[in-house]
Amino acid sequence: MGQKVNPVGFRLVVNRDWRSKWFAEGDDYRDKLHEDLRVRRYLEGRLQFAALSKIVIERAWNSVRVTLHTSRPGLVIGRKGAEIEKMTNDISKVCGGAQVKIDIVEVRKPELDAQLVAEQVAVQLERRISFRRAMKRAVQTAMDFGAEGIRIRCAGRLGGADIARAEWYREGKVPLQTLRVPIDYGFTEARTVYGIIGVKCWINRKEDKDDKGGGAPGGGRPPRRDNRDRPPRRDS
Repeated sequence: MGQKVNPVGFRLVVNRDWRSKWFAEGDDYRDKLHEDLRVRRYLEGRLQFAALSKIVIERAWNSVRVTLHTSRPGLVIGRKGAEIEKMTNDISKVCGGAQVKIDIVEVRKPELDAQLVAEQVAVQLERRISFRRAMKRAVQTAMDFGAEGIRIRCAGRLGGADIARAEWYREGKVPLQTLRVPIDYGFTEARTVYGIIGVKCWINRKEDKDDKGGGAPGGGRPPRRDNRDRPPRRDS
């Protein structure tokens, strides 16, 4: 049996946060969960070409706050805010008339966002660009922008082959079992004429100096003892 876990859920509380922030019980929980799924499905379909990285939904009593992380805020806002008003009204209907507020957070470096990198590779696959060229280009671009490591995996009928297979490329360090390493994960699907190709991406961003742990002051490993500090060996 496969021993697989979602990299985002695996790191919750450690260095990741929930993408739905609210509390409910019983039937209320079920209703709000399905509302969240419909809101996410609606936004992903409407903002398909707006480079949407992450959707965070927060609830408080009869109000809903939706935070959109995107690298193209202009497409999300629209001309004179028309898109925002339209999405606000639609989401309010989905949430049963609740008061909705939409916030936009710009992604400064989309080349280091795993979800956006995976979507970029998927778009190239749909345009019939060679999957090897698309993956290698994404790997090289991420490393040029300062990533510590990156891994991309494509699975499906690659190149129109009759038998589905999986291929992946990796460069740098991508330690998936070390929780303190800030691993970003993204997944999307490329709908080609041959079928669906799944694209997964893991990116190891640079580790913050303040988050380093260890036994020595200031983080990291304790200093190694020099051999010259040893006491002289007594002659037998």
